[in-house]
Amino acid sequence: GAVVTFSGLVRDEGGTLTAMEIEHYPGMTEKALTTIRNEAVARWSLTDALVIHRFGPMKPGDQIMMVATAARHRSDAFAAAEFLMDYLKSRAPFWKKEFGADGEAWVASKAEDEDALDRW
Repeated sequence: GAVVTFSGLVRDEGGTLTAMEIEHYPGMTEKALTTIRNEAVARWSLTDALVIHRFGPMKPGDQIMMVATAARHRSDAFAAAEFLMDYLKSRAPFWKKEFGADGEAWVASKAEDEDALDRW
């Protein structure tokens, strides 16, 4: 068997990020995360899975999310973890605003994040 964990961090790709704030609608977000977690458990016959995503203000380097999967076979645990991470990156109902030296801006979705989820 296997347990796979992944922790994502707030990145400062351009070297100018001072903070990030993540907004969400609690009921909608919790329902979406539960639904996608249950889909992963069923699809890969996981023994368990956990999805945690923070919201509110954060700084570069802060932990933003965590995915953990457990399965009888490592390939299922790894695949399910990747699926959940791709979902969080592209479709989870969170809205991110970055703050930096040049002001603030909402983070737009990226085509490569959608492409990553499409493979599943």
